[in-house]
Amino acid sequence: MGSANGGWSRRRFVGVLAGAASAAGCSSAPGSSSESAAREPSGNSSANPSPSPSRTPAAKTPAGPRPLYIGTYTSDQGGGTGIGLATYSADSGRITDVGTITGVTNPSYLALHPDGRTLYAVAEQDAGAVTAVRLSDREVLGSRSTGGSGPCHLSVHPGGRWLLSANYGSGSVAVHPIGASGALGERRETVTHTSPAPGPGQEGPHAHQFLTSPDGGHVLAVDLGTDTVYSYRLDERTGTLTEVSRAHTRAGAGPRHLTFHPGGRYAYLANEVDNTVAVCAYDRGTGRLSVGAAQSTGTGAGTNYPAQFLVTANGSYAYLANRGHNSLTRYAVEADGARLRLLDTVPVGGDFPRQIAFSPDGTLLFAANQRSGNVSVFRVNTANGELRRAGEPFASPVAVCALPL
Repeated sequence: MGSANGGWSRRRFVGVLAGAASAAGCSSAPGSSSESAAREPSGNSSANPSPSPSRTPAAKTPAGPRPLYIGTYTSDQGGGTGIGLATYSADSGRITDVGTITGVTNPSYLALHPDGRTLYAVAEQDAGAVTAVRLSDREVLGSRSTGGSGPCHLSVHPGGRWLLSANYGSGSVAVHPIGASGALGERRETVTHTSPAPGPGQEGPHAHQFLTSPDGGHVLAVDLGTDTVYSYRLDERTGTLTEVSRAHTRAGAGPRHLTFHPGGRYAYLANEVDNTVAVCAYDRGTGRLSVGAAQSTGTGAGTNYPAQFLVTANGSYAYLANRGHNSLTRYAVEADGARLRLLDTVPVGGDFPRQIAFSPDGTLLFAANQRSGNVSVFRVNTANGELRRAGEPFASPVAVCALPL
């Protein structure tokens, strides 16, 4: 980011178009209107919740056009004007522009409430905030301060009562209560990562992700600046956090994104700074994560910043988004999740894939390509994990997050 954003200049350098303004977001194609809307989830969505961008899919996708929400940076030159609305065909993967949800600032990451009725977005800016949007009528239900700067990730606790967010700029995590309407209450907790000392080349902590373990017993914060994954217990009555464990990567790894294997005993960590990945063992009883040896992303010697992992619902294959190499790495998952075996890389069909997500049934993979301003779609062969492009990428200004429902 620019000098006004101080501590998160490295994120700005890596994650945003050269010369862009100080925040980021997600939007639909040019010419879209906030008066149009994608088809909303059906009334029984609470029984079959859709995943947030970082979750592993399992549900069967209903027939007909499905909603796709796209995050952007509204303050960037050439960026979007809000949360992009589109639909996609579950059969062909073709995306159709529908409109925009306006009134939201820099919605660079999106997450859905488990009941399917409310969408949440970060406002990635100096005065960080999180925003709730009711999907039935696309009404913005208001925003709440995250108590930090540059929030870049958020997720909903499985119980549906708490929103978890990560402030990259200030290196802190926040917890907000979620009301019966889906609206957010005032922040209940903010924890800043004051130790250990920043890793090589880092000027401070940079919280990059805040998620719940598969068993629901712990919440984990991935901090790129301190080369650490922090484990907390969340008091589901008060929203307060108690730290229980820390897992350290090798110095200078810059951990960015953690995804769990469906079995719940292992997770996969994408290290942005040193262009590596690692298999992590997870102890459900204590919340302790143990980081394994650094492994290759398969991208060679060129500059590359790994962004995000996905794991198939059957736990057999994993995919990594590579910014710089502009590819998706495919891994075979072996030994019940304990081992990743590099298979190949596939061109992503865009520039700087910031985030990837499965369709609910796991047959499609969406990649939001920030610098090329498009979303590419791949068919996922569930038998062998192979990826095959599904048509031409869909143009969307500064696309940094794609959430298919």
